Amino acid sequence: MNNEEVKEWFDIADSDFDSAKILNEAVRKHYEIICYHCSQAVEKYLKGFLIYQDVIPRKTHNLVLLNDLCCEFDNDFQNVYDECRFLNVFATDIRYPNRYEVTEIHVNQAFTAVEKVKSFKPILDIRTIINNEEET
Repeated sequence: MNNEEVKEWFDIADSDFDSAKILNEAVRKHYEIICYHCSQAVEKYLKGFLIYQDVIPRKTHNLVLLNDLCCEFDNDFQNVYDECRFLNVFATDIRYPNRYEVTEIHVNQAFTAVEKVKSFKPILDIRTIINNEEET
């Protein structure tokens, strides 16, 4: 595994999540873009986990598929399945016409979902390992 690459995926995920939070502070809120960035963050956390497992993830935005792949290495990822399923709607469809209305309630749920995945033990454990390696 390439821990530097894993760190980069996690850093980009953090950046996507930070972007969603910044956009949420704007006067004119574009809820669909905020939720899109949340889905992007979770995608990158999942892909970082897979790369840590020496798996090159498919070029996909499908969070349910990525979560299923993570479950092959750690069945605990079933505990974040609902969050992945919820955010999956915002991965690509939301960026095209004929989308459904996204509200502040969706944004709050998206933030909660990202926080759960970001603070999920398997993700935190990898971050701890990588950070400890950097300090030595």
